[in-house]
Amino acid sequence: MYLHGMLVRAVRLSGIFVSMALATQPAGSQIANDEAVVRDIIQEETAAWNRGDAVLYSRHFAEDGVFTNILGQFFIGHDAFLRQHEFIFKGPYHGTTVQLDIISLKFLRPDVVIIHTLSSVTGFEKLAPGLGTDSKGRLRTRLMQVFLKRNGQWAIADYHNIDVKSQIPVSEPQARRDQ
Repeated sequence: MYLHGMLVRAVRLSGIFVSMALATQPAGSQIANDEAVVRDIIQEETAAWNRGDAVLYSRHFAEDGVFTNILGQFFIGHDAFLRQHEFIFKGPYHGTTVQLDIISLKFLRPDVVIIHTLSSVTGFEKLAPGLGTDSKGRLRTRLMQVFLKRNGQWAIADYHNIDVKSQIPVSEPQARRDQ
């Protein structure tokens, strides 16, 4: 009887452990799905920039998002983000091409992810005073974006872009997977 009782408890405990393990699998699976979604947003940003499409580039920027551009200007809100990118795509960055390489992607919580990218911008005629290029004539920047998941949708809550000074070594852009 004693052995039977222990066996029953062991079976119950193993059932609890199996239930706990199964309960954690969807969370991990959800994180993988969410990671794929935010990576797709980065690819969408790249494609939008390369087409000069400010509306698409701003699509995932939150209504109450904040951003600091490469010149140190600070803006609040989706409309300001959109207007700034309409300006740069028609003006100083008209016809440019960007490549964004994700160098860090970290979930702080299931609904908060920070992505750092290293960008390479080419095709510009003239840069703003204070900005420079690397030895190959590319503008290199580091862009940090904080994504929040609200009502099942990912949005950029914070966008902070800085230029990489010419004396700072950075890795070469990664070969694109879609080529």
